[in-house]
Amino acid sequence: MKKDSDSEIIKKVLSGRPNAYSTIVERYQEHVGRIVGGHVPHGFVEEVVQNVFVNAFRSLAGFRAEKPFAHWLSRISIRCCHDFWRREYRRRETPVSALGNVSRDLLDQLMAQQSQDTYLAQRQRREAGEVLDWALGHLSASDRMIITLTALEEKSAAETADLLGISKVNVKVRAFRARKKLKSILEQAI
Repeated sequence: MKKDSDSEIIKKVLSGRPNAYSTIVERYQEHVGRIVGGHVPHGFVEEVVQNVFVNAFRSLAGFRAEKPFAHWLSRISIRCCHDFWRREYRRRETPVSALGNVSRDLLDQLMAQQSQDTYLAQRQRREAGEVLDWALGHLSASDRMIITLTALEEKSAAETADLLGISKVNVKVRAFRARKKLKSILEQAI
């Protein structure tokens, strides 16, 4: 006996015979189960699979046979898994007020530590910037421009050459020499 194609079954469902959809469910239950089983915890697979078939049934009129039905159903499966996790994460949120005293104290300590780490990192960047600016002040104007453009602004040798009106080779040579001078200035300062 010849099996109806997916398109034929869909036409039956859309023409008012919703019971024909059970053939689709039977045909693709394993396929959808594999996809969902790879994305949600085992205890929720059945529920999400059911959601997939319900969503697919509701969206059946929007199916365009540009790609195989299995592909269309796979996309719905992935979206349902994504929706599952979005709901789970919303449910997982616990207000800080629901935490015990020890947990709140730990959270306060972590936040204070993070704030202190952020402050120290910003301070170190600022101090490093000041040292770099001091060291650059000991270079010639040309060397400073070469270092600033190539190292700090990360412009290519060609871009730097174009901006300064010199050759690309000249930029590379001057950048090498300027980095050596800058290193020497910083080593002497230490």
